[in-house]
Amino acid sequence: MKVVIIGGAGGIGSSVAFNLLLLGDLCDVVLVDIQPHMITSHVMDFEQTVVLSGAHSVRGGNEAEVLDSDVVVMCASVPLRLNSSRSVFLNDNAAIVNRICDLLVSAEPYWNGVLIMVTNPVDPLCTWMQRRTGINRRRILGYTLNDSLRLRTGIGQALNVSPQGIDAWVLGEHGDSSVPLFGRVKVGGVPVVLTAEQRRMAEKYMRSWYVRHVALDSGRTSTWTSGLGIARMIASIAHGKRDLWPASVVLAGEYGIEGVSVSVPVSLGRDGAEEIIEWEIASEEHAALHVAASRVREMTNAINIAKTT
Repeated sequence: MKVVIIGGAGGIGSSVAFNLLLLGDLCDVVLVDIQPHMITSHVMDFEQTVVLSGAHSVRGGNEAEVLDSDVVVMCASVPLRLNSSRSVFLNDNAAIVNRICDLLVSAEPYWNGVLIMVTNPVDPLCTWMQRRTGINRRRILGYTLNDSLRLRTGIGQALNVSPQGIDAWVLGEHGDSSVPLFGRVKVGGVPVVLTAEQRRMAEKYMRSWYVRHVALDSGRTSTWTSGLGIARMIASIAHGKRDLWPASVVLAGEYGIEGVSVSVPVSLGRDGAEEIIEWEIASEEHAALHVAASRVREMTNAINIAKTT
């Protein structure tokens, strides 16, 4: 399997590559970035990681590598700056994503790989890319696992239990309109009903994480968490494990939503989201999911590449 990482010199891109190499799967990892000297530096280092891990290969390349790729990880973006919402990067990052759109549209034969969108804001960029390219909606997946991981961490703190044993999911927008599913929380496989105060604590942790982290002005994002999560997501795609994942995907009537990408539970395989799972969720959660979809639709319609070129 050929995995091409666009933005491979950055924190998340290099973390994805490192974690893929540690998994030891026989995949060819190709790093692409506008900073070729940084790619060379990473590859020189990773070549020794390959010796230790038993992975197949790692090298640098250019954006045309996507044309025969099995998986593209899109994590290139403009530099992180102080902000309170991922939506501030919409037009700048759409201009970057647009270059890859042009390549995939021109691909002959038609590209049939899977693209994982990590570049923010994930949901409108997934929606826009699918409209722009016509690629099968199930092959463009937004990485949104971190929201659920933060909810699980927050629940663990509220209940004073280890987050590793918590099963909790966040759907909707990867951002301000995320939808925590408190009606589906399990601890050690057993359903748990949180008190109002416990829910408040857990939700506050989840919703404030991004703003608190960006306020540190460290110039970095969720490098390690995203790198590991994306690598495991790729492994699920590669091996057709049909594991359930939260991922942003353009819906076609699921949950009563049409033509917009939001995070929902999906079963992963070589064709991307091989099944989109429709859970029965509370009426207020369903309504919140539609609010998220409306927000994503508005942001998608507001994309204007001309402003950034």
